[in-house]
Order: sequence, then C-alpha cells, then structure tokens
Amino acid sequence: MRTTAALAISALAATAAGHATFQELWVNGEDEASTCARLPANNNPVVNVGSNDIRCNVGGTKAAGAKCSVPAGGTVTVEMHQQPNDRDCSKEALGGNHFGPVLVYMSKVEDAATADGSSSWFKIFELGYDSATKTWGNDELNKNCGKQDVKIPADIAPGDYLLRAETIALHTASQANGAQFYMTCYQITVTGGGSANPTGVKFPGAYSANDPGIKVDIWGNSFTEYKIPGPPVYEG
Repeated sequence: MRTTAALAISALAATAAGHATFQELWVNGEDEASTCARLPANNNPVVNVGSNDIRCNVGGTKAAGAKCSVPAGGTVTVEMHQQPNDRDCSKEALGGNHFGPVLVYMSKVEDAATADGSSSWFKIFELGYDSATKTWGNDELNKNCGKQDVKIPADIAPGDYLLRAETIALHTASQANGAQFYMTCYQITVTGGGSANPTGVKFPGAYSANDPGIKVDIWGNSFTEYKIPGPPVYEG
C-alpha cells in the first residue's frame, strides 16, 4: 500500500498535467458544442475564493457567441476536457489525481450575454465523495467522457440565466489556497417553467478558504467523509 506521503507527492507531481476546462453543453441530448460557453483562456485553475474570477473563471465576463435554449425541467449535460477541442474519450477529463466534487449553479440575469456573474447563484447539482466506493464526483466525469447530466428545475421562472459548472480539485487542498477551482459559465435561456426565483449566494462570498470542503486533507488516514461547500441543492 502506498503511504499518505507518497500519495501526496504523487499528486503534487501530477498537478500541471491534469488541468482541464468545462467546454461543451448538451441540451436534452443535443450537442450544442461550445456555442454558449464562456470558455476560459487556458486550463489553469482559480485558487483564490475571494477573487471575482471564482464566478466564471479568468476572463469569464466575456460573452459567448450565443445563448442555448433550455426547457425548464429538461436535462443539460456539461462536458469537461483537458485541452481545447479535444473530446477524445480515451483521455481522462481531469487527470493527475485531481479528485473532488462536481457542482452546478444557476443565476437569473436580465441578459446572459452581458451578465458579469455578480448576481445571486443557487445550486442545482452536487456530487461529492462516496465513502463506500471511495469515488469522487469528478471520477464520474472521467468515466463518462467528461460528461455530467444535470436536471434544470421545472418550476423556475423563464428567462436568461448563467449556468456555472465547477469541479474542485483537492489533491493539494491540505495547504492554504491549495484547492483548485475549475469552472465555466454557460449562457442559457430557460423556456416554460413556473415562477420560482430561488434564493442564492454570491461569488465571491459563498466559499471560504477555510471551509472544511475546501481546506481538507483527502490523503490522511482519518479522511472518511467530505462536506461539499456552498449552499444546499435547490429542490424545486
């Protein structure tokens, strides 16, 4: 069995190799590619939870080329890969022992093309750590060619939203600012639905650098449970 120290060293060595970005979006099984994604300039993570970059990544205020139409109650699929335009399923979506949760948020905005992410965000999906199988949320990304299905709440009001897909890599999270945040915002227009306007949180502000799900030693022998950061999932 490899020691905790050896595992941590291995994780540090693999840090640069495993970076990735959420790039594509599917709507009810239809591939929208990157048409409505505010693609980051590179695959480096955000590490400062107090920065505005935690909203939609570095350069995340730059509009995408389009908005994707999504029916309330429908299913979107976010898709992550290590390199731009490389959808090769033989490669891990996020490699290098970058274990951690997957989270998806939405934010109601007046115009998804101009919104800067400063509005409130409500969480619609999270997948953390399964202690029985010792698997992480982003292990599922690696198993499924970078894809994660997420249901859009059926009762939310129609209109424009930002959809924020995120995974947090925790392989070096035992040290200060060691957690790595990989996120992309998609511009969507929700059709149908109801009138619900869920309360949310602000970025920055929703996360603290010392949250137990952000500053955590996942390699230690005492690690058995994981607390996903942020608010609870909206159950509309």
